[in-house]
This record gives sequence, C-alpha cells and structure tokens, in this order.
Amino acid sequence: MAVLRLEGDAYGMRIHQEIETRARRRCSYGALYTTLERLEQKGYVSSSVGEPTPERGGRAKKFFRIDGLGRAALRQSYLATRRMAEGIEPQFGGASW
Repeated sequence: MAVLRLEGDAYGMRIHQEIETRARRRCSYGALYTTLERLEQKGYVSSSVGEPTPERGGRAKKFFRIDGLGRAALRQSYLATRRMAEGIEPQFGGASW
C-alpha cells in the first residue's frame, strides 16, 4: 500500500516513513528491503534506479512501483479485509478502536 500511495516517489526511505507513520509500527530497513525484493520476484512490484544525487553522496535511489499483478493482489487482499471487518466495527467503538 505504501508503494501505491507514494506513486513515483516510492523509494526505501520514503516507503519506510510511510509504513511507520500510517501503520504506527516499527519497520527495520532490512525487513523492508527483503519484502520489496520478494514482491519483485513474485512480479508484484518492479524497480528502477534513478539518477545519482549529491545529497546522497552520488548514490542513486532505487524506486519501486506496483505492477498489474501487485494491484490485483492488493485489491483482493483489501476487499477480503473489508469483508472480514463488516459487522465488528461497533464492538470496537467504530473507527476509534
């Protein structure tokens, strides 16, 4: 979801920030890159290397984007989660759980 949300600005540090901010969960960079690598192997995301930047000491950023297969899998997962949550919201006080 973070890669989808960030669109053309989805690189390691930004994805990491997005996950920690929105999910309110800690995420190690090692776990993040392992996950991105696995998603890429499965064809859910693809990556490209940007131009080297002076603020990164001449290193380039690796950008990620969600591909068609990834969009389909994410949509399926999202809809399944919504179906599972139907009817239990009142037990947790609605959106303010």
